[in-house]
Amino acid sequence: MRWCRIASGAAVVALASCGDDSDDVGGPPDEAVEVEIAAELDRGPGNLTITPDGRRVTSLHQAYAPVRVLAELSGSGSGTTLLNYPDLGEGEIPVGLTAILGIRSDTAGVLYMLDNGSSGLAPSKLLLWDSNTDQLLGNISLESVTEPNSFVNDLAFDYARNQVYISDPAGGDNAAIVVVDLATGQARRVLRADPSVIADPAVTFSVEGITPTRRLPDGTLVQPRLGVDGIAIDYDREWVYYGALHGTTLYRIPAASLADPAAAAQLPTLVESYATKPPSDGMAIDSEDNIYLGDLPHNAFGVITPDRQYRELGRSAEYKWVDDFEFDAEGRLHFVTTQLHRSPDLNAGQRAGVPPFRIFRFDPLAEGRQGY
Repeated sequence: MRWCRIASGAAVVALASCGDDSDDVGGPPDEAVEVEIAAELDRGPGNLTITPDGRRVTSLHQAYAPVRVLAELSGSGSGTTLLNYPDLGEGEIPVGLTAILGIRSDTAGVLYMLDNGSSGLAPSKLLLWDSNTDQLLGNISLESVTEPNSFVNDLAFDYARNQVYISDPAGGDNAAIVVVDLATGQARRVLRADPSVIADPAVTFSVEGITPTRRLPDGTLVQPRLGVDGIAIDYDREWVYYGALHGTTLYRIPAASLADPAAAAQLPTLVESYATKPPSDGMAIDSEDNIYLGDLPHNAFGVITPDRQYRELGRSAEYKWVDDFEFDAEGRLHFVTTQLHRSPDLNAGQRAGVPPFRIFRFDPLAEGRQGY
């Protein structure tokens, strides 16, 4: 048995079993990874972003029906508090925000925020918000490239081509990647229903004994099959990596082809099966092409190294639905735990998430760059 250290600041607060490798995609880590508690929240987070000047902004997950959709973190550990973001005055919510999940800061401090419109209740859009001046810079409609059950989820920047790549798991069998040209504001839906983006019907899993289940308005219970979720691009802007939440394969595609409207018909032939992965949500990549992602069934997280092998880095009962990964200015990698399997949306209508909702951080295997 090996152990992972979980620390708060310099103090180790728990020891968690890294488990054995009897049912893992990879094995347990050769060395424990020291993981710190970066923040404890009283509400369920969505995705986290960190601006170049160190401000930490999180979306508040719509699965928990928050009053506001964004918050700024103040303090750390158990002393973390959530402030209104943007703070434009008492009760004021800017630019008609509906349901933000995916959020990323670029290297200039512009926040790219995906408003999924609460799964079709309002039009989906990509908002560009200047965190330095608290001003809206852009509002790009995604209505023409999304479907009634679309759920624009996560995004990756292609600075070389001025594009944004967005994952849309949609209803599972109509999942796709949305490509936005920032110069023109034009959006395209590509790889729709491609085997690389749809959910694998053979994949099912439980987290803490809970199998993700939705209760429909008529009371029917269904187990959703979620398509493409995590998405990331390497620092050379050569490859875009992605995979379905209900899937055990990480895929990649040339970024140049994904950005080229003339190559749309050829994209299915350019997809490459890159590596085996666990069922996972968000992901991030460092400067040496190590790809970090969660392992939902095992309350764990790990890395796919350039040799295309998955290796677990840590496992703990506290890693309850590992989701988004984000680098800070010091190169530490943060990951959010959302307890999403305990939210009404994936727990048959029952709310069982228990604060604190924790954000952790650790030192990655190689340099990580903020805003990439």
